[in-house]
Amino acid sequence: MPPLPHPAPEDLRRDPLPLRGRTALVTGASRRDGIGHAVARRLAAFGASVYLHHHVPHDAAMPWGADRPEDVIASVRAALGDPGARVLAGPGDLSDPSAPAELIATAASALGGRLDILVANHALSGSDGTLDTIDAAMLDAHWAVDTRSVLLLVQAYARLRTRLPPRTPGGRVVMMTSGQDLAGGMPGEIAYALQKGALASITRSLSTTLAEHAITVNTVNPGPVDTGYASGEVHEAVAARFPAGRWGMPDDPARLIAWLATDEADWITGEVVNSEGGWRR
Repeated sequence: MPPLPHPAPEDLRRDPLPLRGRTALVTGASRRDGIGHAVARRLAAFGASVYLHHHVPHDAAMPWGADRPEDVIASVRAALGDPGARVLAGPGDLSDPSAPAELIATAASALGGRLDILVANHALSGSDGTLDTIDAAMLDAHWAVDTRSVLLLVQAYARLRTRLPPRTPGGRVVMMTSGQDLAGGMPGEIAYALQKGALASITRSLSTTLAEHAITVNTVNPGPVDTGYASGEVHEAVAARFPAGRWGMPDDPARLIAWLATDEADWITGEVVNSEGGWRR
């Protein structure tokens, strides 16, 4: 029996810019306190060029308010690891059925015609309730933004990647869920839980579909992350349920997502990965 192949010593050494030359689209990257911004900074630090999607009207209507897109861009640009990489941004209302394909085309064009990494981080906040209080409009709104738009983004991304030579490496899709299938669930946010749970359920089917195109598909559950939406006693109570005594911070899931985008994670696909810091339900 011939000996098993082993990586060459130089292949064991980590490249400080593992995403040099790669391009990425991060949706929902509109606030410097948000996960999307943290993911974009990590990808940029790893050497990627990044296109930031934002929908300012959504955040402006929320209690936390909206950031100026130029401030978010500047923050991500400051993290660039490769001086030749770029950071670009543009708006998009992903509740519009035509918006996902348009966004993929716009991002790819802005980044030189190629898109390697798709991080579907956006979600609808609010417009939700318990089983007794939800209605059809709430369900439809969350379906349109949290699920339908993500699948249409993946569809358009996959079609774009099929134009590349067969099995071009580096294809990555990362979706986001919120642990709806774990103990306790989210009984106060039925519409959100339903639609985000659908993404976890479809992960393996998408990964099988896209494997022949050298695209990995994974979904990340970041657990409770402090993005500025909780304060006071609620903030303290949540922190106490983490063994570390603190909330997750946006950079906690961002480190995982950035790693999943590298070649080191090439053999990980079809997984729902919980990054919750031991959150006790």
